[in-house]
Amino acid sequence: MGHSQAAKAESRERVLRIAARRIREEGLTRPGVAELMNEAGLTHGGFYKHFASRDDLMNQAAALALADGESKMADAARRNREEPRTGLIDSYLSARHRDTPGTGCAVVTLGASAGRGEAEMKEAYEKQVRGYLELISETAGGDSDEVQADAMLTLSAMVGALLMSRAVADPELSDQLLQTVAARLKRTPVKA
Repeated sequence: MGHSQAAKAESRERVLRIAARRIREEGLTRPGVAELMNEAGLTHGGFYKHFASRDDLMNQAAALALADGESKMADAARRNREEPRTGLIDSYLSARHRDTPGTGCAVVTLGASAGRGEAEMKEAYEKQVRGYLELISETAGGDSDEVQADAMLTLSAMVGALLMSRAVADPELSDQLLQTVAARLKRTPVKA
């Protein structure tokens, strides 16, 4: 790859990373092309050298944001070798995760947008949901119907609790949502 091609690829990746962060913070409708390009240190006119349209950028950035989450969850599960499910729950339902949406789980941020989105967006969202369900099932050590059902309940509760903890005005209620749901999920027995 020549220098100009390498620089172009690097610029494109920088725009995608910035857009992925911004859509986790603000959703799909907010970040404009001009401000994303400016934040990346590029001109608005150069946008079409990298992407076919704003929708193209948003779809690619959403897919990137979604994929980033799975590796973070897998890392959280590995940190607690004795109880990987507990490690995953504690990491996901933490104040740190709540307070840093730009680097957090895009399943929370993009749920409503994916529901209204085109097939490409829904497929990227579904891929991530399936990846999370598989990871949660693995932490329970099986793939029985009971383990699959628990994985669905666990993921739904974690996503819902994180979403609500970010949306409420009362900091005490926000903390209670995270702590209570985490405690309940950790005490629920999983049958492999």
